[in-house]
Amino acid sequence: MMKRFIIYGFVGWIFEIVFTGTGSLLRGSLSLTGYTYLWMFPIYGMAVLLEPVHNRIRLAPWPIRGVIWVSLIFFIEYISGWLLSNGIGFCPWDYSGFSPYVVDGFIRLDFFPFWFIAGLLFENIHDFLDSISIRYPSTALLKPDLDYDMEKHGQKRSLEEPRLKKRKVID
Repeated sequence: MMKRFIIYGFVGWIFEIVFTGTGSLLRGSLSLTGYTYLWMFPIYGMAVLLEPVHNRIRLAPWPIRGVIWVSLIFFIEYISGWLLSNGIGFCPWDYSGFSPYVVDGFIRLDFFPFWFIAGLLFENIHDFLDSISIRYPSTALLKPDLDYDMEKHGQKRSLEEPRLKKRKVID
């Protein structure tokens, strides 16, 4: 879990720096100044806790999954901003005055399309991490025996079997 927490933290930082750097360009600055806050690392890292949500909504149509991700991200962003504001006295990403669609300075409703895309990108990152078997320590030792002939022993093939065969193991 810690490995994924760290990966999601760094990926979140990278995406935010690219996003804010692109915003800098759109405002006419060729410096492409991108930035983030140290506070964001643990917030992005907590995406590891959203993996079970992805597993539950995996079969839903992508537009519905996107709306679910936006709702969760808005909720997490609001709660994180509120906790920081009450804990340290301010919210580092205070959106007040940047848009008419700001809620208490913590979230911007006009970021809906960006969070929609970010949620769907998260799904791909989660699936990629699963495909290279960055697992939790408790399951890292449970490697499937791919040479075991299930049909020979009267067992049905699992839908997971083809996916397991493609995995590379990183412990």
